[in-house]
Amino acid sequence: MAKRRNKKINLKREHSERSAITANRKYKDTVFRKLFSDRKNLLSLYNAINGTAYMDASQLEIVTLDNAIYMGMQNDISFLIMNEVNLYEHKSTYNLNMPLRDLFYVAELLQVYVKDQSLYSSKLIKLPTPHFVVFYNGVERKPERRILRLSEAFEVPTKDPELELKVTILNINPEMNEELKEKCPVLKPYPQ
Repeated sequence: MAKRRNKKINLKREHSERSAITANRKYKDTVFRKLFSDRKNLLSLYNAINGTAYMDASQLEIVTLDNAIYMGMQNDISFLIMNEVNLYEHKSTYNLNMPLRDLFYVAELLQVYVKDQSLYSSKLIKLPTPHFVVFYNGVERKPERRILRLSEAFEVPTKDPELELKVTILNINPEMNEELKEKCPVLKPYPQ
């Protein structure tokens, strides 16, 4: 009887520890989404990443898919600027499946983008150029910058994949990507 009671207590403790971790991750994601849903903050982050100096935040069109959930996933921030679509994600866990997730997100965004055009027309439909960035600030030690490729997940590797999607992961923990954080003052205190 004592063993059974201890097992229940341990299971409850494990469940509450997992719940606390999940809540913390969701809190960080929500703060990131809220902070960068402000166009001025988002433009500052875009400029810092791309080395640009755009000043007019009205050039930014936020196109984050509202309640866009595919297999239980939700996208953080998506926006159009200068014929580019940018998908920014915040992660406190290192996720090697981000290229696949971003493929699903961008496919859904592009469907919305071309909904009034005919895919059967001989005229080429022009699309915004996609860019994918993940901001990582979890507890695992990870490199300052890493590029993940969708083709890394292919069962049969090929030198020239017919389908590719690259995601840039930027570690924003203390002492990582300090130059980026200096260029975007809103991002600087965020990891703390």
